[in-house]
Amino acid sequence: MATPKPMTIVLPNDLVRETKRAASAESTTPAKLVEVALRQYLTSRRWQRLRRWGAETAKRLGIKTEADLERFIRRRPARAQMRPR
Repeated sequence: MATPKPMTIVLPNDLVRETKRAASAESTTPAKLVEVALRQYLTSRRWQRLRRWGAETAKRLGIKTEADLERFIRRRPARAQMRPR
């Protein structure tokens, strides 16, 4: 893991108090609590974008049901090898 870099953020007083209480209840630091929350938020956003892409792709391909998806998959030749990203 890379060396942590300090970052200054400004939060409303009530959120600071709640963050400190939650960190104490979790036996962690406010910074760690914010780090975990931010990682969860960013992961959630990535999944949202992936789901949106999947829905748009399915619509473009006319896939409306799981049966449509299975037919689509069966029509496509299997790839001998997955290409690395």
